[in-house]
Amino acid sequence: MYNYLVTAEKGAWEQGFYKFHKSRFLEYTNKDIVTKYDFLSAKQLASLKAYPCLFAYEGEDDPMRIGYLTSIASSGPFLVIEFEFSDSIPEIPFDAINPYAPLLDIRGWEINRTHWAVKDVDLLRVLKKYEVIEENVSPITPQEEEPAKDRSSNPRVSTVKGFISKIFELGFPRQKEVFYRGHSKKTYRIEPSLFRTDNSGNYIYLDNEHILYRELLVSNSSDFQGDVYTLDSLVRMQHYSLPTRLLDITSNPLIALYFSCRSAPEQDGEVVIFSMDRKQVKYFDSDVASCIANLARLPKSEKDLIDFNLPDFNNQKPVGRLLHFIREEKPFFESRVDPEDLRRIVCVKGKKSNDRIASQSGAFLLFGQDAVFDESGTDDIDIARVSVSNKKDILEELDLLNINESTVFPYIENSARYVARKFSFEKGA
Repeated sequence: MYNYLVTAEKGAWEQGFYKFHKSRFLEYTNKDIVTKYDFLSAKQLASLKAYPCLFAYEGEDDPMRIGYLTSIASSGPFLVIEFEFSDSIPEIPFDAINPYAPLLDIRGWEINRTHWAVKDVDLLRVLKKYEVIEENVSPITPQEEEPAKDRSSNPRVSTVKGFISKIFELGFPRQKEVFYRGHSKKTYRIEPSLFRTDNSGNYIYLDNEHILYRELLVSNSSDFQGDVYTLDSLVRMQHYSLPTRLLDITSNPLIALYFSCRSAPEQDGEVVIFSMDRKQVKYFDSDVASCIANLARLPKSEKDLIDFNLPDFNNQKPVGRLLHFIREEKPFFESRVDPEDLRRIVCVKGKKSNDRIASQSGAFLLFGQDAVFDESGTDDIDIARVSVSNKKDILEELDLLNINESTVFPYIENSARYVARKFSFEKGA
């Protein structure tokens, strides 16, 4: 294993420290590795520091360096690292490593993207074998065992009654707004479908977000005629299973419990509980929600050009185009976007524009540019988890409470399927 760290900031690797936005951590990393670093516990951080590092600059002009991390700290949306280079390994020209990029799991476009990947490759062995570095170079740090993803400390329930008791035990104060999300597998991450990657860590949909948005509007324009805001359209697209930057959550804990049990019967599920101050919750007509939602209309090439550190942030051409989209739905919107708003994750209550949202007591987490939800919670949103087993029996108990396929998905085909299954002949009945 090794850390592959790339930056566009010239001279950054000469400072001895650097900060990566958390959205760039584990890009182009195989999914089985990603699942091991959800929480960045002390053990996980120690494991990352045990791996050698390959430090690179964007482009093909600058040499690379080999070293190791001396510290990793979480600071808001950033991971701040300190590092040192190996005294025994000099700079390595790009052309010396590039022929062996496939052996190092370095993909062709990675050198043009600031990010921090973790690769399942023995870096020093490959470089020694192909004489990129000398054979007698000793390992940089002793390797440690990879961290296992551990959520065993979460409370565990096997009945509806036990689950409700756990929810009440959490004792949320009245000024808190609480939402829930059910995962049929505990390995699932808190991320919208738009941000999902394949097993090799490549984004499946994100590069074509603006095309997905327009294509569905073109092919089903009559369905969207009543939508006032881009957020309204995204909610409807989410309803039709198009990948969006929205993540479904619910104010009804039993709905979340149903989803945690609905599939993967042999594996433990999980209910994730989100709590936040009521003032943090946005509504369908929120200015912040409008700013984030309209990112869906910008091509990725333009979103990538946005520099969040510029003093004249709003004078950038991509931001100007974003403002144009916002003013289409809000003509009196001030020509100024707060750059931090664009990178936020906000809880939004959308219009109950379809039966599914109404029946599931639905709301959404809306993800901004390069936004990553910290699996242990954020500054605005606290996280708790309940593990769920005995799924088959829980589904039967939920059915007694009228929570089933017919009521959660209120469409005639689902109701018909539910009724047929419920009243089918059972031998011995």
